[in-house]
Amino acid sequence: MVTKTGIVIQARIGSTRLPNKIMANLGGKPELEHVYDRCKMANVDKVIIATSTKKENDVIEKFCKEKNIDFFRGSENDVLDRFYKTAKKFELDVIIRATGDCPLISPEVINKVIEGFKKQKVDYLSNAIKRSYPRGLDIEIFSFETLEKAHKMAKKKPEREHVTSYIYGNPKKFKIGHLMVKGWLNHPEIRLCLDTKEDLKLLKIIYNELKVNKITPIKKIINFLEKNPHLIKLNNSSEIEQLKKNKLEGVKQKVLK
Repeated sequence: MVTKTGIVIQARIGSTRLPNKIMANLGGKPELEHVYDRCKMANVDKVIIATSTKKENDVIEKFCKEKNIDFFRGSENDVLDRFYKTAKKFELDVIIRATGDCPLISPEVINKVIEGFKKQKVDYLSNAIKRSYPRGLDIEIFSFETLEKAHKMAKKKPEREHVTSYIYGNPKKFKIGHLMVKGWLNHPEIRLCLDTKEDLKLLKIIYNELKVNKITPIKKIINFLEKNPHLIKLNNSSEIEQLKKNKLEGVKQKVLK
């Protein structure tokens, strides 16, 4: 039986620290377009942007229509329900969760996660719960059956606000896998996502210096940062803040030294 695999990009306009960040200009294009373009290069059947029905997200729907991108609009706060309905509408058997604030997301890494999911034969696999990859290359993958089970069983508000917290928070109910990396990509201290002004500053430098496009390999970006270690420190305080926030929220995340 043919398995239909799709990437669902979670995106919204609202952000407490950096409003409208997903439409920020990077290399002449909205940040969200870079996320979509790079996801499209992975070995998947569909790439869908999932946003909410909140009025401010009309701009995302407009963007998707202009670019001929598949999209779905659902609940603002019950993101688990939004993902479930997206996967059901597009008849996905395997779902890859990405977020709209990762403009350097790597198709190579996505493909490795897909391979790991098949090899480990788990319900859920992540390269971010136990962190060895740079932040901003975060990927989660799970079956529709797993998503449906979580959708039915998750009752608490935090479990509905976060798509996968119920899954990885219940290892007795789901078989959980972790994808770790060694060598040149093992840089948990590097932050390549977009959540703060410091993040945007670093990303603009990377895009301007390397002329980043949808086919720029992640290795070229990592090599550039290794040669310019002072740049990694530009948003390093944001990563420390994120780890503290995760600890307060009970996120089971380990940073490998």
